[in-house]
Amino acid sequence: MVLFLIAVPFIALTDISSLPTTTKKIVEILAVLLSFLGLVIRSIAVGTTPRGTSGRNTKKQMAESLNDRGIYSVVRHPLYLGNYFMWIGIVLYTFNWYLVVIVSLLFWLYYERIMFAEENFLRKKFGDPFIRWSNHTPAFLPSLSKYQKGRIPFSIISVMRREYSGVLATVFGFVFVDDLRRFFQTNSFELKTIWHSVFLITLIIVLILRSLKHYTSVLDEEGRS
Repeated sequence: MVLFLIAVPFIALTDISSLPTTTKKIVEILAVLLSFLGLVIRSIAVGTTPRGTSGRNTKKQMAESLNDRGIYSVVRHPLYLGNYFMWIGIVLYTFNWYLVVIVSLLFWLYYERIMFAEENFLRKKFGDPFIRWSNHTPAFLPSLSKYQKGRIPFSIISVMRREYSGVLATVFGFVFVDDLRRFFQTNSFELKTIWHSVFLITLIIVLILRSLKHYTSVLDEEGRS
């Protein structure tokens, strides 16, 4: 929500009407691809994380074992890396480079403290194994040459169970920017754009997945977070 509020004045002050159509298309496609890349990175992390590891804790620091294989062998914080790409894609869609830089800096300031707290917890809990892993594995810029096969196979069920809200938020972000830019340019809203169709389809899928998660056992998996 804070990101959306910050983006409003930048969108209002950014005039893209003089840009060549080809340039606009390239930036739009790049923005969508960046966000999609973020979703892919998060999906790989979530879909290969066993229960009880240091992979995805949303309420408090907890871990029964150190997650140092799979995507965690090439980067220590893949979820945050995925978050960055998801949101920077939306920010790029505003066509304002100042906002891209500002959000990147704010992202780093915010997540640096979270990463420090998480790694401090893991260092105290796992000691030397964590130190060896952290010394060998980059925190945020992946090193693909260090990849080690994960302990469990990828599960699309885990992704469907855990990531639908992030997908919906990402699509909403593009709708928000697209609608707001159109409003500032034409002083009107158009409710039948491609982004509205994508959002509607995504919302229906999310409601189905949410219902399956909370009211059935279809998405339950043993040994998964």
